[in-house]
Amino acid sequence: MENQLKGSMVTGNPTKALIAFTLPMVGGNLFQQFYNIVDSIIVGNVVGEDALAAVGASTAITMLFVMVAIGTGIGCSVVVSQLFGANQLAKMKTAISTALLSILGFSILLSILGMAINKGILRLMGTPDNIFPEASAYLQIYFYGFVFLFLYNAFSAIFNALGDSTKPLLFLMFSSILNIGLDLFFVAKLHMGVAGAAWATLISQAISAVLSFGFLMSKLKGIETEYFAKYDVGMLKRMVTVAIPTIVQQSIVSVGMLLIQSVVNRFGSTFIAGYTAAVKIDGIAITPMVAVGNAASTYVAQNMGARKPERISQGYRICLTMAAGIGLFIAVVLHFAGEEVVGLFMDSANSAGAISIGAEYLSIVSLFYFIMGIMNVSSGILRGAADMKWFLACSLCNLATRVVLSYALAGITAGKIIMWANPIGWSVGLIIAVFRYFQGGWKKRVLI
Repeated sequence: MENQLKGSMVTGNPTKALIAFTLPMVGGNLFQQFYNIVDSIIVGNVVGEDALAAVGASTAITMLFVMVAIGTGIGCSVVVSQLFGANQLAKMKTAISTALLSILGFSILLSILGMAINKGILRLMGTPDNIFPEASAYLQIYFYGFVFLFLYNAFSAIFNALGDSTKPLLFLMFSSILNIGLDLFFVAKLHMGVAGAAWATLISQAISAVLSFGFLMSKLKGIETEYFAKYDVGMLKRMVTVAIPTIVQQSIVSVGMLLIQSVVNRFGSTFIAGYTAAVKIDGIAITPMVAVGNAASTYVAQNMGARKPERISQGYRICLTMAAGIGLFIAVVLHFAGEEVVGLFMDSANSAGAISIGAEYLSIVSLFYFIMGIMNVSSGILRGAADMKWFLACSLCNLATRVVLSYALAGITAGKIIMWANPIGWSVGLIIAVFRYFQGGWKKRVLI
């Protein structure tokens, strides 16, 4: 029986379905990055350059755990998408329940681990002494709210798997506005410094997670099914099949960021501050292309579940066009306006050196955003088809290229290679993903 539930992308015009699904995802991810940037702008301008550097030194570590959270969400979303596309709704509910209970326990364990090791990791990264105390305080508070971070990412992934990308957008808009308001209150009014920024993030994530849970339960109650198991080990194994390679991929990417941050730390707090601002801007710039890749994954997973691989090639071309077009547009903006944008993060009179470093970084990487977009869509196809070995190979070769180049050439290039490592890594990942797509082995991968 054809799946006619709202959110299904296994019938109808692929272009309309993908655009309608992708736009809210782009908006949601942009809001997420937006409040991260505003967080840094407030800290950099109200507290100072060293405080911004402390947040930057912490970000590489927090992103390691964020990527694990995203990986667990992706693990359940691919299976949920395939079951949804196949119209196996009772099994779909079992998958969702199993995923949420498992993620709850996993996140608690990681929270405890993070609180125990955060200072040790900062020391291993060579974090400068003048920013170490604030970086450590930021991380300690961040880890308190880990459960909310993981569950929120899981709720968003499930909504997306069901073809509903609007709810995550609304929750992110609410969370972003709340986070900015709390930042202004804690940092600017109460003068709590970096710790205030961390508390603002924790509180906004917690409230958003609670709201997301309530809406998800309401949505699932509206889908009528026969009895379904609340927890199923077999279903967990299916999700782990996707989740573990994705977590490994996301974690290793974040470990790579830690390693690159260690290289950045060699050049002092001015270089760190400029790099931090540029990476924040870079994060929001690539967000739309990441969203298109995620949309491609959901589209592929639903159509693989519905046994309609013939629809995927058309969806692939649509997503490639969207990602490349977005990448070229953003490149034009940032290549010429990078200095002005980086200048938002710091006082231009006192931080001219840091602003110059950040602007140079953006002027280089922005020229290659279209390559990143095409790579992300191509690897997203593999992930949606649960072709995890090739998806992992694409991601890890991209990362390995960046890390090796940064370590080998940072000294003789005065850190400039860090700015070129991303585009070179993206190109390597693109070659692998495109080769696998046209080779066609991904078409044989179905989990259900």
